[in-house]
Amino acid sequence: MAWDDLAQWGKDARRIEPLTGGSSNDIWSVEVGGRRAVARLGRRSDADLAWEAELLQYLDRNGLTVPVPIPTEDGRLFVDGLVVMEYMEGGPPQTEADWRRVADVLRRLHELTQGWPQRPGWRSSADLLQVETGTRIDLAAMPSEAVARCRAAWQRLSGRQTAVVHGNPTNPGNIRVTADRIALIDWDEAHVDVPDLDLVLPFNAAALEGVAHDMAAQASAAWEAAVCWKDDYAVSRLAEVRAVL
Repeated sequence: MAWDDLAQWGKDARRIEPLTGGSSNDIWSVEVGGRRAVARLGRRSDADLAWEAELLQYLDRNGLTVPVPIPTEDGRLFVDGLVVMEYMEGGPPQTEADWRRVADVLRRLHELTQGWPQRPGWRSSADLLQVETGTRIDLAAMPSEAVARCRAAWQRLSGRQTAVVHGNPTNPGNIRVTADRIALIDWDEAHVDVPDLDLVLPFNAAALEGVAHDMAAQASAAWEAAVCWKDDYAVSRLAEVRAVL
């Protein structure tokens, strides 16, 4: 796994500058075939990368604006953990109206991916009611009282229809806004789960009300606490999850 593999996208392919925002990957602005693109080098398995590539191509065909993988000269969508994707113009959402547009795109994502297979190696919040591990989550590393709180929050959403969730749409850096479209980038945390986990947005842009908002907010806080355990952010998110009475 090395940046030398960028040559698979053409002899003139080159790195330009590193980009911020990837905690698990090395991400660079690159030039491929004379156009700007983004390259990501990480340690995801081929099965994981194939799942992501198929999803992004499908969403693109159905009208969502996403960073579609650019194939190598021989047609591969990734090489030894390296993926090259289309560059997405725009800036982060700033206004309530921007976030309402984000909510609309997320709901379209969920509508398009009902019944989608789970990302290899991942577990949904419902799965984690019974098992302890899944990709970046290890409930065995958390205090038992914390696990009980997280599971109680997830239990309230169990039995709901599932779809692909983006996994981190509240991070403004994962969204690119222009006048005519909303692009969702950074699909590292995407997996199949209950759509409400994506919809706890600034300004309550998804218009969740009362109990529905409380259930989604508690489950989302529990998910982020488990995924990030045990950094300061995870501890702060766990503090938002109510104790089990």
